Amino acid sequence: MNVITDNAERRAWQALGRALPRPAAILCVSAHWETTGAIHLTAGEHPRTIHDFGGFPDELFQIEYPAPGAPALVERVAGLLNGYPVVRDESWGFDHGSWGVVRPMFPAADVPMIQLSLDRALSPDQHLDVAAKLAPLRDEGVLLVSSGNVIHNLREYFRTMGTQPDWALEFQLRINAAVREGDHRALTSFAPDDRAAALAINSAEHYLPLLYTVGARLPGDAVGVFSDTIDGAMSMTSYLIGDTALLKTLG
Repeated sequence: MNVITDNAERRAWQALGRALPRPAAILCVSAHWETTGAIHLTAGEHPRTIHDFGGFPDELFQIEYPAPGAPALVERVAGLLNGYPVVRDESWGFDHGSWGVVRPMFPAADVPMIQLSLDRALSPDQHLDVAAKLAPLRDEGVLLVSSGNVIHNLREYFRTMGTQPDWALEFQLRINAAVREGDHRALTSFAPDDRAAALAINSAEHYLPLLYTVGARLPGDAVGVFSDTIDGAMSMTSYLIGDTALLKTLG
């Protein structure tokens, strides 16, 4: 709903899009593309727009995001991910996890883009390793976008919407601190009795993109936090890693 709602989160993404140097291309890791046993990359010149949701207004289903693909970037990424199986996938496209975030930033859909899947066969440390292998793209003009939620539990959300549960506030503060400090262990290792982590991470697909954000961090990078909001069992917290002077544009 952020895509069609005039709210603080959408305005923050719009402001960020205006402030960022225009990227040569975008690589997006979305919570909504899960694979097993290989990392898939959207291939082809014109990946399709995927409306992978239900029960929302028709206006959302009419949205198209016809950003061009980036075959050269696909090959560059495949080369960087040496040691990991890679599949060039023309069956997928841009799901709402990618276009829902990128469209407010670049509404003209004129920046070439590819999407990278979450290989659920990988361990958290392996996701971090994949992200580290992608980090050189940052010096090549590629914007890395990780799209998910630190807290995402739909069953709990419908019971807690409009509130800020203590467990959610505690978990969000903990994760914000770990991201700022680059504490990978605190982001990947949770005790069996960690109720907050169990509720927040839930089925994990919305949490895992965060590891691609922190894993691609380079020495000297600062970390900024914006849209740090919680609504029940859902958070919209966003992180900007790199030149956080850009955060001043977000108000």
